[in-house]
Amino acid sequence: MKLARRLFCSLLLACVVGSVAAADLGSARPESVGMSAQRLGRLTTEMKALTERGELPGVVTMVARKGKVVHFEAAGKRELEAGTPMQKDSIFRIYSMTKPITGVAMMLLFEQGKWQLNDPVSKHIPEFADLKVAKVDPANGSVKNVEPDHPMTMRELMSHSGGLTYGFFGGTAVDKMYGEQKVFDQTQPMQTMIERMAKVPLLFQPGERWHYSLSVDVQGYLVEKLSGQPFPEFLQEHLFGPLQMVDTAFHVPPAKMNRFVEFYFRGKDGKTVKHPGIADYSKPPVFPSGGGGLVSTASDYMRFCQMLLNGGELDGRRILSPLSVKLMRTNMLPASAPTMGPGTGFGLDFAVVEDPAAAGGYGGEGTYFWGGYAGTWFWIDPVYELIVIGMIQQRGDDMPDLRALSRSLTYQAIVEE
Repeated sequence: MKLARRLFCSLLLACVVGSVAAADLGSARPESVGMSAQRLGRLTTEMKALTERGELPGVVTMVARKGKVVHFEAAGKRELEAGTPMQKDSIFRIYSMTKPITGVAMMLLFEQGKWQLNDPVSKHIPEFADLKVAKVDPANGSVKNVEPDHPMTMRELMSHSGGLTYGFFGGTAVDKMYGEQKVFDQTQPMQTMIERMAKVPLLFQPGERWHYSLSVDVQGYLVEKLSGQPFPEFLQEHLFGPLQMVDTAFHVPPAKMNRFVEFYFRGKDGKTVKHPGIADYSKPPVFPSGGGGLVSTASDYMRFCQMLLNGGELDGRRILSPLSVKLMRTNMLPASAPTMGPGTGFGLDFAVVEDPAAAGGYGGEGTYFWGGYAGTWFWIDPVYELIVIGMIQQRGDDMPDLRALSRSLTYQAIVEE
């Protein structure tokens, strides 16, 4: 009986371990999907060289084409002080790469008819009903509040064109008000952010231009309000669970702390030190930031990206309609608004390449992308059926342009379209 019990427990443990192991996409030889292994090897070589030269502590890169992983490499150190090597399953703070995940959560509710693109945001957040717009006198810097041309819409909220700001990336009068009101105080719940934000005028007229902001943290609040579920719970039930994103969450449990990558800062003197003032990820946060709160792995984020490239489906589980994914990667900025950069617009929580030649040369029209504060980056190219993910944890001076470098080193490896 004891032996039978031990066998049963062993089998049960095996099932549990198997259920929480990272789910992998199928891998393939690069040649089988129209890429050159020899040329793709340049990406591996250059990433390793960056760590050996001390320009990066460590890096994980992952490339998939036509639904198959053709490159998955780790180089350098997870922690410099202990000399711990970077591993493929290392866990990273993805910061603003949280935003597209929050956007997908919003689109799940869009498909349920919970909101519409042209809804005033105040329809769903009554606290925003009386938002004004700041008009600054250039002569003396005084601020006068004026009425908005129209109420901020959900479309504008999801494309960073509604007039919100961050409060710490800029030095405008409105940014200073965000700081004075402690709008983005992560020791307080999301409701407090909404109440404090409602006291501050918009930076500009809704729809006037693109400006990076707390818009996606507002969306995280909206997911809770429209779904009736706590934001982390909604993501786990509707995204992370179905997609088997087993290492993506708002905190890192004790059993996974040995995989959590240290965050570094590289100074002008070339020295790399631990980044100061980093949040505690060892426990669930009071404020689960929809704009930058998640941790993840390259494998987990690849599953999320592959779902989008597949038109909303992965491994037989449909998350979104193909039409919803198409809507997310459609430029939402009005023609009168300045673009983000040459050939680039902005959809619903993604940047979108409208003119590849103007945007940098490589890539297909409609490629969508974003990155994170600690240097992580990704893009999804629907024309070449390509996904590229890069994970690092470093900020500072003289940082290599990893998105541009990886773009060159990846696209040059495509030998058959």
